[in-house]
Amino acid sequence: MPVSPVLLALLAAISLSACVVYPAHGPYVAGVVTVAPPPPQVEVVGVPPTPGYVWIGGYWNWAGGRHVWVNGYWAAPRPGFYWVPNAWVHVRGGWRMRAGHWARR
Repeated sequence: MPVSPVLLALLAAISLSACVVYPAHGPYVAGVVTVAPPPPQVEVVGVPPTPGYVWIGGYWNWAGGRHVWVNGYWAAPRPGFYWVPNAWVHVRGGWRMRAGHWARR
């Protein structure tokens, strides 16, 4: 005896109504990392490739569910600006990355 398409749809709806989806509570919740960043790594800065270049220091980024070190690099200066480094800011519930940027003097 064949089953009607309406009955199949009704059975599917009933079985799916019991599914509950919970938000993932791991080390990253709503833009906040709940794991403190490690201390900064020591970097060998060396000599700039061109006089006047600015060192952009390395920092811990959050990628793939963990902190990952991003190496520093030399950058051409921007007249009238200075570099504000990347920084982790402690906020309620964890840590949030404040991205590095050029700021006007």
